[in-house]
Amino acid sequence: MFKTLSIALFFVLLSPTVKAQYDSQGADLISRFKPGGMWYFTGFRPAEPEKVRKYDRLIFDLTHSEWNGDLNPVQNAWTTIGLNTNLLFDIPLSKANIVSIGTGLTHSFVKMRNDGIFLTADSTGSATTLLQNPTAGLYPTKNYLGGNSFSIPLELRFRTKGWKHFKVHLGGRIGYQLNFYQKTVTGDHSSRSVLKDYSLPDINKLIYSAHVRIGIRNWSLYGSYNLNSFFKNSSSAQLNLLQFGLSVSLF
Repeated sequence: MFKTLSIALFFVLLSPTVKAQYDSQGADLISRFKPGGMWYFTGFRPAEPEKVRKYDRLIFDLTHSEWNGDLNPVQNAWTTIGLNTNLLFDIPLSKANIVSIGTGLTHSFVKMRNDGIFLTADSTGSATTLLQNPTAGLYPTKNYLGGNSFSIPLELRFRTKGWKHFKVHLGGRIGYQLNFYQKTVTGDHSSRSVLKDYSLPDINKLIYSAHVRIGIRNWSLYGSYNLNSFFKNSSSAQLNLLQFGLSVSLF
């Protein structure tokens, strides 16, 4: 559900559905202060010329995910795609807003495909261990790890002056892992079995990470690293999430 809502919001707001404001002479107002899918939107009235302009308040991070740790030698499939939806306040710290703070709420959806490994509870039922897929190569099998989380980000933002600005965001998040599952798809179209397992015993509900965005105007490259492992038990597989991708800011 969270995945569907995030993707729908991304494509609806990306489409150019709003019109430009006009001044008393009938000419288009210059809308260079709000780049993105909501380029011309200033609310019910034109923006005040002297008002400090704000940027990067709705950001989508389209990501590819990899594991760092016990899965280091194993790479996820290229189809491993995730989406972060960031609703943020841009709080200017300077008159030209070349330095600001960003904070708000982030929803993250992660889905990783790696058909060579499984995660399972150990014999005590208290730790999560890593196993090579015993059926790999015998018949078509797909294995996914995925989940949803909510977090509160805090970013220190630097940008050059003007609407065609260069920007750097340095930040971190602390949040809650809402769910985490393993999905196994076995067989082909004529005989297909799907098993979705939420029973991994020691999921770390507290998550915290560091991230960076570097780009121009409303596009930027994105990178993020989870500072703590997905699993709490010291005997469990030690897995930290590494993400990189592309960010788009709609306004």
